[in-house]
Amino acid sequence: MCLLTGTKSRHALSPFFSVSIDSNLLPGSKSKARNQQLTHPQAIMSQTWLILTVITCSILMQACKPVTSLSDRIVSLPGQPSINFSHYSGYITVGDYPPRAFFYYFVEAETSPDSKPLVLWLTGGPGCSSLGYGAFIEHGPFKVKGVDLVKRDYMANLLYLESPAGVGFSYSTNQSFYKGITDNITAQDNLVFLQRWFTKYPQYEGRDFFITGESYGGHYVPELARLIVQSKVEINLKGIAIGNPLLDYEFDTNTMTTFYWSHGMMSDQTELLFQNVCNYTRLLREIRSRNLTSECLEVLKEAAKELNDTNAIDKYNNFLETKDPCEEQDVIKYFNRKDVQDALHAKLVAVGHWNTCSDDVNKNYRFEDLYISMIPVLGELVKSGLRVLVYSGDLDAVVPFLGTRTMVDALATNVLKLNTTLSYRAWFDSKRVAGYTQEYGNLAFAIIRGASHTAPATQPERSLQLFTSFLEGKSLPTNP
Repeated sequence: MCLLTGTKSRHALSPFFSVSIDSNLLPGSKSKARNQQLTHPQAIMSQTWLILTVITCSILMQACKPVTSLSDRIVSLPGQPSINFSHYSGYITVGDYPPRAFFYYFVEAETSPDSKPLVLWLTGGPGCSSLGYGAFIEHGPFKVKGVDLVKRDYMANLLYLESPAGVGFSYSTNQSFYKGITDNITAQDNLVFLQRWFTKYPQYEGRDFFITGESYGGHYVPELARLIVQSKVEINLKGIAIGNPLLDYEFDTNTMTTFYWSHGMMSDQTELLFQNVCNYTRLLREIRSRNLTSECLEVLKEAAKELNDTNAIDKYNNFLETKDPCEEQDVIKYFNRKDVQDALHAKLVAVGHWNTCSDDVNKNYRFEDLYISMIPVLGELVKSGLRVLVYSGDLDAVVPFLGTRTMVDALATNVLKLNTTLSYRAWFDSKRVAGYTQEYGNLAFAIIRGASHTAPATQPERSLQLFTSFLEGKSLPTNP
């Protein structure tokens, strides 16, 4: 049975952004091998060299076998309805020291897969699964409903990557690798994955390519895009789109209390305390260090009185009636089935079960990377000519649109000196206001009305329209 009241998503950023405000936080309470290279003898005759090569290949058949995607093709997933597209899943090795492999799920477009763009999706966390959240909760071809899969619309050739190693079915054979993963390591491994994936799927080389994601994907996506641009690899990157992204930790977290206050969840007096005495970023730092100053303690006490009454409210989605409380549990049960894992060519390595988020990765990810602002990186990408879309669900209290909208506008007008090509206004879906948008040339911001932290999960039609417009290089419709 799935309980609505008190249900809390384990999705991205919860350990980084959330500190339960309860009595335990107050003083006086109890706190709970690189592959070995073969050395061949010098060949005097080419015939001898050929013989040696054949012998070597027969010994190392796996290394000499042509890379192919056929072995990764999914015949059928348990509970899957009839479909008219191909989908694939499997592993690609991304490193030897220590050995590690990434798991991916790839879905070809239902119509015109040979001409439609390729879209990579990276769920945040850090440590949460693009397979579980992105593909099977938010916007992939299927949604898990009990033990079955329900078909739904999607917009392109979609590539979902469980990254970094330790997330979902992705793994390292050396468990110590999970201690101290950084943004740089993640970006480097993601790029290696892409290069080897294109080798496996050569028909997609040169295809228009977009990187998308959400939440801590606000780090993953721009850092991978920057690495592609700087390294000048042959990937036809056209743009990025990031939803409810963590762009600047201090600015984002401080707007959380403003969001609570603006939605009637916090009093005027308490919001003024956060603004003038101890802001939320400082409070989180002091709580984590167990070194509360007297002024922050007073703010915490006042906040505890008000926010402890909101435990039944999902901070990722401020209106729970739009959320299926069983969806995440259904996904977890589905991917822990042996028949599902066999169909996906997946395996569990050094873990007992698959989960939507990895505690090992999240708790051991380099915390200092959280404080690195991604705003300058977005600026670099815009200047490089890439199209950049930043969007927010307006019901998300964890990374509120309030801070994101302000930062994007400041980047465009104060830093990049861009002209506004579409002034701030409503956009429409089926003659209804679907959100708000503003454009500055190849940089755009959009709000999805009625959407949560995982916008496509709670507003699928509006999110699909936003993504389709972005991939086609069109503005959102601003006339009803």
